[in-house]
Amino acid sequence: MTTVETGVSADTGRSPVRGWLAVLAVTLGIFSLMTSELLPVGLLTPVGTALNVSEGTAGLMVTVPGLVAAVSAPLVTVATGRVDRRIVLVVLIGLMGAANLASAFATGFTVVLVARFLIGISVGGFWSIAGGIALRLVPARHVARATAVIFGGVETASVLGVPIGTLLGDLSGWRTAFGAVGVLGLVSLGCMLFLMPRIPAERTISFAALPQVFRTNAGVRTGIALTFLVITGHFLAYTFVRPVLQGDGIGSGSIGVLLLTFGAAGICGNFIAGALITKSLRRTVMGISVVLTAAMSLLALVDTHALSAGAVLVLWGLGYGAVPVTFQSWIMDAAPEATEAATSLYVSAFNLSIALGALFGGFAVNGIGTTSVLWIGGALAFLALFVAGGARRPANEPAAEPAR
Repeated sequence: MTTVETGVSADTGRSPVRGWLAVLAVTLGIFSLMTSELLPVGLLTPVGTALNVSEGTAGLMVTVPGLVAAVSAPLVTVATGRVDRRIVLVVLIGLMGAANLASAFATGFTVVLVARFLIGISVGGFWSIAGGIALRLVPARHVARATAVIFGGVETASVLGVPIGTLLGDLSGWRTAFGAVGVLGLVSLGCMLFLMPRIPAERTISFAALPQVFRTNAGVRTGIALTFLVITGHFLAYTFVRPVLQGDGIGSGSIGVLLLTFGAAGICGNFIAGALITKSLRRTVMGISVVLTAAMSLLALVDTHALSAGAVLVLWGLGYGAVPVTFQSWIMDAAPEATEAATSLYVSAFNLSIALGALFGGFAVNGIGTTSVLWIGGALAFLALFVAGGARRPANEPAAEPAR
């Protein structure tokens, strides 16, 4: 997304069918990467038990790739500015696949953390390039839809890939789950090799453009602040949702199903937000803040069993499922003339927030107690309500209700 792929995306001789197959290959790749980054969320307890580390320490499996991805998003894109984009994406997805397979066979936690470091490089670099690749794959009239499909890989991984991985880990062991994601990455590597055309690099942004768009654009600064509050708050709590649920007496065999329920609700939240943001982007963000705060507070307050926990996770999933499409729209709306630089900052902020959420959640779990992450996460999400409410009116939000 830091690469300006503004060439002749709509080559008159380009086959729309082949272009869409390439888009689907990229989508599979980003789905694999984001599932890989977030997979430990549902497997902290079994991994920690098997490798003799605490749940708070096991949370580093989410912190490390998030921090690395935040840095590698601009670095990889600028460093590979003259390299064919297909080659860059293939190398990055291959690195992710190999790292997950190494995790599956790891005998110590240090090996897992090294693998997670490599996954962070893959996630940041791949995501930063893949967001603008649709311009080079499909005719101009299909670009917006193709970009939405690619971003759907991020969304689907967050709300569906992790629950399925958790369910697989519960049924066959956490090593099987890591191995399966590694194999999926290698499958997507093959798909990109065979389905994507050569995509020579055309133009890259400089590092100087990143602080410039942040410094001069108040809407981008607000979007980054919202991302930090909501994503940090969400992952501070969600990273430790398994021990939270187990602390309420819910059996480990039910947790994969509950997270799958969360995922299904998240997909619904994505489509609901897609309809709402066209009417009022700011109010959609404020609604997300309220829903996430309510869900985390309820999970902390209510004495849950499987049914009531499922209801709360549905509410939580609806709120979080709406986040990626809504916040990406905020960034794009705020910087229509500098979308690549602004989106690069968004990618870095998103991944940094994942890392910080998991890190500080681990501190809270170890130092205060498991339930504390729900209160802290909910408080951060609640603060976003005031940030969005005080922000300048987004461009897509009318100042007054139009006359009928």
